[in-house]
Amino acid sequence: MSESTEPVRVLIADDQELLRESFRVLVNAEPGLEVVGLAEDGDAAVRSALRERPDVVLMDVRMPGLDGIEATRLIRSHPETEGVRVLVLTMFDMDSYVFAALRAGASGFLLKDVAPADLVRAIRTVAAGQGLLAPSVTARLIAEFCRQPQGVPAVSDSLAPLTGREREVLLLVTQGLSNTEIAAELHVSMATVKTYIGRLLDKLGARDRVQLVITGYEHGLVTPSVSKPTGR
Repeated sequence: MSESTEPVRVLIADDQELLRESFRVLVNAEPGLEVVGLAEDGDAAVRSALRERPDVVLMDVRMPGLDGIEATRLIRSHPETEGVRVLVLTMFDMDSYVFAALRAGASGFLLKDVAPADLVRAIRTVAAGQGLLAPSVTARLIAEFCRQPQGVPAVSDSLAPLTGREREVLLLVTQGLSNTEIAAELHVSMATVKTYIGRLLDKLGARDRVQLVITGYEHGLVTPSVSKPTGR
């Protein structure tokens, strides 16, 4: 997201009125953030997203009628709202919700008991085009993926365009390391890490960091017994 004086526009979708109002007050109290709509279910969230074109949607998972996962899918797949970022919030720390939300196009996943300052930071992070997962979720995703019946696939040919160093960076991203941690691990500058991340997004057709994580899982870069990038 480029530097701008325009506030980050936020749509809040939750079936509990008290939570909607609490999030509205919290977001509107922050400089540079503005709530542009409230939705009580998934259908209302989709309609509001089409009407308001927010930068970020705070999306509950369990709502009557159209749930948050399908609402996310519809918002992210519609030509008029494909650029809208969705940050999924739920009370339920369940892998199935994480997988479903990310596959539907969500750019982030947090539990509702997140600290207010962390939620505000998450909104800004997602609005800036970066993906975000709740702490510890990345490691649990790896464990769950490795338990799936089909097993872990061989490294896909779609990773063939990547250089050895790019695969190494992708592995570290998949393992949940931040840019700062990757820079320390590889003994390079932050600017260099950002350059590698940009190349990975471009070569793999990924929209954000979260999709890079999913790509690492789906293409077999991470396995229970592999701790170094494959195919170097």
